[in-house]
Amino acid sequence: MIKSLANNPPLLGTVSAVIAVFCFSINDVAIKFMSGSYALHQVVLFRAIIGMAVLLAVLLPLSGGFAALRTRRLGLHLLRGGCVVFANMSFFLGLATLPLAEGVAIFFVSPLVIAVFSVVFLGEHVGPRRWAAIAVGLLGVLIVLRPGTEVFQFAALCPIAAAFGYASLHMLTRYIGRTESALAMSFYIQVTFIAVSAAMGLAVGGGQFGGTGNASLDFLLREWVMPAPGDWAVLVVIGVASAFGGFCISQAYRVAAASVIAPLEYVAIPLSVLWGVAVFDEWPDGVALLGIALIAGSGLFMVWRESRIRAARVSDTPRYRR
Repeated sequence: MIKSLANNPPLLGTVSAVIAVFCFSINDVAIKFMSGSYALHQVVLFRAIIGMAVLLAVLLPLSGGFAALRTRRLGLHLLRGGCVVFANMSFFLGLATLPLAEGVAIFFVSPLVIAVFSVVFLGEHVGPRRWAAIAVGLLGVLIVLRPGTEVFQFAALCPIAAAFGYASLHMLTRYIGRTESALAMSFYIQVTFIAVSAAMGLAVGGGQFGGTGNASLDFLLREWVMPAPGDWAVLVVIGVASAFGGFCISQAYRVAAASVIAPLEYVAIPLSVLWGVAVFDEWPDGVALLGIALIAGSGLFMVWRESRIRAARVSDTPRYRR
């Protein structure tokens, strides 16, 4: 089975992406569950240490040993790690306040951000159909956010910030994935998480800035405490899910085309709705579901349209126009 996957990159990428999405959904639920009791950077530090242990004990021997960690692109790895840290912490700060499904859906404006980045930084052309999809996606975000009403929360801006971090991560992954292993990319992300969360703990882990009454700010500024015995199991789940999720998504984008992998990431949206109902008793109302549908639909259209354009370029025919 493993050999057949290795010989079939699209299938390997698909399986890896599905596993990654499930792992990340478990990670989201568990961290939101812990957000009322612990500081975010404390949870992230435990997660990174456990994730690093999984990488070194389980994934490293399966990936050729320490040779797989060698790199001449340490700076790019650390920059990529910084993008992941920013995206993760912004996203989880939002989840501390927002319903799970809405936070996850807002985050999925990232394909729209990637398209805008491609215009700004890479000089690519985005045609009217993709600009229309971007507009629809932003409309979906506005519907979910509902600015100007009492439903609006500033914490909802955090997943948008996370989408910008993820878009930067995506571009760097595609750039260095040609020469770097999935294990190396996952390893240096964990290194960055450990360094940043430890520094945050030293700076604000005493709780001197906590007690604001805002769920997101308190999640960021809460005092570090010794985890309760029953919470260690949750922390282990977070660490294991993070390690396997990070490895699998890096592997997916490394071996398969983004047009194959990106749509699979949208499985996270229905999963977040199911987890939100099952674990937190959060039922999205009709307005939120409409906004979620617009965000998901526009993102999937962007992925589909990009794949058609790339196919047209490869075949060198004018059949598909921007």
